[in-house]
Amino acid sequence: MWLLVIEIIPAAWLPLFIFVARILDVSIGTLRIMFVSKGLKGKATLLGFIEVLIWIIVVAQIFQNLDNWLNYVAYAAGFATGTFIGMYIEERIKVGIQIFRIIVGQESEELASKLMEANFRITEVDGKGKYGPVKVIFSVAKRKRWQELVDILNTYAPNAFYSIEDVKHVAQMEEGLHYQQNDLISRMLKLKKGI
Repeated sequence: MWLLVIEIIPAAWLPLFIFVARILDVSIGTLRIMFVSKGLKGKATLLGFIEVLIWIIVVAQIFQNLDNWLNYVAYAAGFATGTFIGMYIEERIKVGIQIFRIIVGQESEELASKLMEANFRITEVDGKGKYGPVKVIFSVAKRKRWQELVDILNTYAPNAFYSIEDVKHVAQMEEGLHYQQNDLISRMLKLKKGI
């Protein structure tokens, strides 16, 4: 079907087709990598199939039209634009779980209580910094709550140091934070095991 559609496209429009197809293919590739890092095998596999299918179609068109230098420019521009768009989409969908590490001084009590009021589960550890005692606060939460946590930090502990990392797996959490794979392949494996 794709090949029939491509054959209908006039040669003048081929660079635009290549540009748009590369945007799709690279954006999908960025999302695929994100799903791989989160352990979502089914989604990553499906996106990988679509990504490579688009890529093969585009490369075939370039090899059939080697004399048109605009195809090369469209290919490169589509790759660059697809990288940007893929990163933008990845930031917006906010899939996954993150661990937040917060190092705070005197403001730790108020900050801890505000985080708990906002339903963040926290663990506090005493520490020693360059200028004296500090509290290290850990919290594991869904990625979509990142901005909420940062807003609380900026309000109640603006001088706090924090870092954030993605987490692949979390166990024994409330609020549905079990990062279980509910994709097709995982469900099929569970059926096979009789679970």
